[in-house]
Amino acid sequence: MTIKLITFDLDDTLWDTAPVIVSAEAVLRQWLAEHASDLGGVPVEHLWAIRERVLSNEPGLKHRISALRRKVLFHALEEAGYAQPHASELAEQAFEVFLQARHQLEIFPEVQPTLEVLARHYTLGVVTNGNADVRRLGLADYFKFALCAEDIGVGKPDSRLFQEALQRGGVSAEAAVHIGDHPGDDIAGAQQAGLRAIWFNPGSKAWEAEKQPDAEIRSLSELPELLARWNTAP
Repeated sequence: MTIKLITFDLDDTLWDTAPVIVSAEAVLRQWLAEHASDLGGVPVEHLWAIRERVLSNEPGLKHRISALRRKVLFHALEEAGYAQPHASELAEQAFEVFLQARHQLEIFPEVQPTLEVLARHYTLGVVTNGNADVRRLGLADYFKFALCAEDIGVGKPDSRLFQEALQRGGVSAEAAVHIGDHPGDDIAGAQQAGLRAIWFNPGSKAWEAEKQPDAEIRSLSELPELLARWNTAP
């Protein structure tokens, strides 16, 4: 069947994620040192311990990473001695500082030209487990929808996320393809939901999962030609 809908992973597919997260964490810790001095130089291990405790009590937050980070910050601040209303206010401010820094990233240079070409012929969507917002990055106009795991409380590879994407895109699974870097979350997840799946593999890693992706690309600029071949195949 002809491909009509293309969904994209974001982190490590449209940009390199690790550097921006490291930077955002540093910005957050600096802000906390200046605006929540009672918290002090809290070790990252302490925050991870709080995170595990929160998840143990509220496992539903596993795929609501923004809400989870807010709660971890709140508990850290409360345990440092801040009264509940003040801790809540500081946690919200700190989270927004982190989120703003999290969007100070460098989109791969081929992304916007490729999206420009694809948007003329296909419906485009986002399916991500992360909390990057394409509206903050100037990419929203290319996408009909941006679906985050936080929206429905489940994350890739859960097929419900991909089924929601199909519903929002108005197509059947046979008319959709997903592009992402993660063999499990993106490739296996999409295939289990009936979509075709393209592995974004710029580092030329070896494929180690049992079931192969439907295709593999090393640059997003390869997508228009690949999809055109699929759509003209007998």
